[in-house]
This record gives sequence, C-alpha cells and structure tokens, in this order.
Amino acid sequence: MQSEQTKSIFYTMSTLSIFIVIAFVIGYMCIALESLTRVNKAAIALLMCVVCWTLLMIDPASFYPAIATGEVVHHIAEVIEHHLGDAAGTLFFLMGAMTIVEIVDSNGGFNFVRDALKTRSKRKLLWRVAFMTFFLSAILDNLTTSIVMIMVLRKLVQSREERLIYAALIIISANSGGAFSPIGDVTTIMLWIKGVITTQGVLTEIFIPSLVSMVIPAAILSLSLKGKFDKEQNLPKSNASQFTKMQRDIIFWLGVGGLVFVPIFKTLTHLPPFMGILLVLGILWTTTEIFHYNTEEDDTMAKRVSDIMSKIDLSTIMFFLGILMAVAVLQEIGVLTAMGEGLNEAFSGNYYLINGIIGVLSSIVDNVPLVAGCMGMYPVAETGPMAVDGIFWQLLAYCAGVGGSMLIIGSAAGVVVMGLEKITFGWYMKRITWIAFVGYLSGILIYWVERTLFF
Repeated sequence: MQSEQTKSIFYTMSTLSIFIVIAFVIGYMCIALESLTRVNKAAIALLMCVVCWTLLMIDPASFYPAIATGEVVHHIAEVIEHHLGDAAGTLFFLMGAMTIVEIVDSNGGFNFVRDALKTRSKRKLLWRVAFMTFFLSAILDNLTTSIVMIMVLRKLVQSREERLIYAALIIISANSGGAFSPIGDVTTIMLWIKGVITTQGVLTEIFIPSLVSMVIPAAILSLSLKGKFDKEQNLPKSNASQFTKMQRDIIFWLGVGGLVFVPIFKTLTHLPPFMGILLVLGILWTTTEIFHYNTEEDDTMAKRVSDIMSKIDLSTIMFFLGILMAVAVLQEIGVLTAMGEGLNEAFSGNYYLINGIIGVLSSIVDNVPLVAGCMGMYPVAETGPMAVDGIFWQLLAYCAGVGGSMLIIGSAAGVVVMGLEKITFGWYMKRITWIAFVGYLSGILIYWVERTLFF
C-alpha cells in the first residue's frame, strides 16, 4: 500500500512540478554562490519565492484536484496567507529577540557575560564560548542565544578572521544545545507539543549525543587557534551609559529572564511564541524609557528603543521570509512528503539511516517542514521505535537540530549569524561543513551506544 502511494506521488510530479523544483535549486545555488555572484542572498531568496509561487499558479488545479476549479484560486490565497502567517510569526520572533538583545547590550546589560568570557587565551575563549552557548541555547533557544553570543563576541575579538571561527562554533553549539531541550529549537518544540517526546526523555538520552556533537567540532577548531590576544584587544569595552549598576541589572534580567519566560507564557496562554516576545519587548521598552527619562545625557536618543529598532538587519529578515515561503511551495506540491516516504521505503526499519539522511536534508532545506512532514507521515505506536520517546522520534529531534549545522543556511542560528557577521556560504562550506558533519555522526554513534547498552 505504501509502495503504491509513494509511486503515485512521484508519478503525479508533473512537468510543472519539475520546473518549480528546478527554480528552487537554481535559486539555492545562487544563494550558495553569493561570494561569486556578488548578489545579496536576500534578493535571490525573494525572487526564488515569487518565481516558485508564480509557476504554481500556471496550473494550480493540478495540485489541488479535490477542489473545484472555480475555488482553486481562492484556496491558494488562503494557503499563501497560512504560510505567510507561520513565516510572520518566526520573523516577528526574530525581530523581537534581536531588538531585546540589542537593548540589553547597548545599555551595558551583558557586561558581566563579557567579564565571564574574558581571557587572553584564544583556546580558553573558544571553550568558554562553546559551553556557554550550548547551555544558554537549551534554556533560551538557539536563535536568541546566537544573537546574544555574537553581540558579546564582537566586544572580545576584533580580528575578523578569528571571529569567524568563533562565530561558526556558536552556530554548532547553539544547534547542539537546542537539540536536547524541549524548548531549545522550533523542531523540538513541535515534537514536544505533539507529545512524541518528553522532557525527561530528551534530557536523559539526547544530552550526551548533543554534547559530543559540540565538543568534537570545538576540539578540531581549537587546533586553528594559537597564542594569546593582545592586552588591549580582549578587554571588554564598557558601554557609555549613565545607568546605575542596578538599572543595568534590571535591564538584563528583564531581557534575558523575559526570553526564558516566553515558553512558559506560551504554555500558560497557548498563544504563539512571538506574542511572548512582544510582551517582553513592550515591558523592556517601557522600562528603558522610564530610565532614560531620568538621565541627564544629551544623546540619550541614541540608545532609545526607537533608534535601536532602525538598526535591525532587514536583509536577514527578507532572506528568512524568502526561504520560508519558497520551501512552502515545495511542501504544497508534495516534494517534501515524497522525499520522506521515499526514505522510509528505501531504508525500511533502519531509523538511524532515515533520520541521518533527514538531518543532512535539514541542512539544505528548512528543518521545520521536514519535521512537520515526518510527524504527518509516521504514526505514533504504542511500543517500539515509533512509540513516545522511541528511537525514531528522539533521533529525529537530534538529527533535525544538529544536522542544520552542516550548512550555514541550514538553521535559524546559522542564518542569523550569517547576516550579523557577513559570513559567506562558500567559506562556511569549505572550512566548517566537514567539522560539523564529524560531530553530527559522532552524536548518532553515541546515541546508538546508549540505546544498545543502557536503554
């Protein structure tokens, strides 16, 4: 039955579907070759999005045979609005988190973090950055943590070449840390809410594989760093602010504590995460306005939230929008579902291979629709690998999260760091991809050992 269904899906892949896939691949290659084409990746992502949706509209009825011809256009409008709503939630979350972090940083809130990381040893700094990013990512989320750590890193490392190495490790550590926590990544949140993984299950069984997937790349990257920083270079620079220490502490705890509160807010209210971010931003914004009202600085407007918001990297936001909406087309025409079912048929019973390949795919396309597709394809069983906290679901959480580190556009953390530090796709693929892959495979091996010997 499954074989016939899979064949049917591939059979109905019309010429139009093939053209849509080709358009996506061409757009993806242009993004990958940004350093050669010298065309901003955001522009390419937006063009790719519009071209894919336009191609779908040439013959929309072929993709929705169950819907009456006269209703297809209206249905597609609703579909686009649905996907745009999902993307908007992610984008508002991103913009809110970036603004919150910038507010805290510009007002001296992260001074103690810089002090904790400060060391003249380049290798010591790398390990401190790795572990702090790893654990913060589990508490906050990999996206927010990446923003925080990049902001701190800019104050500690002035050499761009060296900072890129640290930034790459931040991506790997953030994705690894997010994989073992039910609130650390969008995909783990999805699986957790569906009830196929539990907090206790992922914490006890995914923690060590995730830790290994971070430690091994960190050890490899540490070999490229030698010596010590200049005394002047690695000293944290205090922000020019007349805020008192108490006020800076209040700003920090409202910002970071608020970010920790977001998943709690979601659980209590059942509202989307971006609503929690907007709540935290509103409270922090109001607080800083009150603090600024009582300062005597002539240039306080430079650090008011209204000015800080103008510094948000909109090109990163537009890139994210284009990618998410382009992937949505592939989801609508059934390509992602077909890939998942094809994997299931080709590697029947070998969940390590299936999830391993899904993890590799998550570095190419967004891991959210991949995980969503898997959740829809595979039923939850009473016992065995497909049961709650079974091998398949736990490994899916690990692979979808950690696998995104293999390419810089494979995760939200990677996309953000790419935008903030202007890292090219080619540099990351040449220097970091194989290192992240080694860590990824090592974690899967450790998980197999755990399941074989202990669970």
